[in-house]
Amino acid sequence: MGQLNAGIVPVTPFQQNCTILFDADDKTAVVVDPGGDVDRILSAISENGLDVKAIWLTHGHIDHAGGAMELKEALGVEILGPHADDTPLLANLESQAQMFGLGGAVRNCTPDRFLTEGETVSFGGHVFEVLHCPGHAPGHVVYFNRAARFAHVGDVLFAGSIGRTDLPGGNHDQLIASIRNKLFPLGDDVGFICGHGPGGRIGEERRTNPFLR
Repeated sequence: MGQLNAGIVPVTPFQQNCTILFDADDKTAVVVDPGGDVDRILSAISENGLDVKAIWLTHGHIDHAGGAMELKEALGVEILGPHADDTPLLANLESQAQMFGLGGAVRNCTPDRFLTEGETVSFGGHVFEVLHCPGHAPGHVVYFNRAARFAHVGDVLFAGSIGRTDLPGGNHDQLIASIRNKLFPLGDDVGFICGHGPGGRIGEERRTNPFLR
């Protein structure tokens, strides 16, 4: 098992961080949150010679899941996650696309398997714990690799900010509880990638994030 690496492909007009997690040695990989621009994601996969084993979703918003079915068909892999509480969001991606004027590439998404708190998912020997972190979306999950001290937190937490809670299914109190009760205990040293913008460290957000004081 080689080092766990991550590459980011910004997708959609929302500049969402589609993240490709991969093993530096055997080039096995997973794609987290293919929100759209699937041709660009496929180019990054082929240019780096990656062997994608699955698609992982953090939550059911259009900029994270809008390209999942197209990518699934192109790669012949399963879609895992998010939590089943995001089923209504995933079933309405096409109507979301019309609302945002995003055209016809977006398709409603049916994951092969929903995930629950306490499960693990893995590829190439890299094991990630699944944390259910509602607030931004009811079924939002976070993927945590304890060995690498790394988490993909989707839109729960950002560098200097937190996820929006004004979208359908959003709940501010739930979001703050998810951050305080699920993310903070992972440890101050844990680095994270998020759904938009630069990543950071849990401890830095705990100490300086103005939304968490």
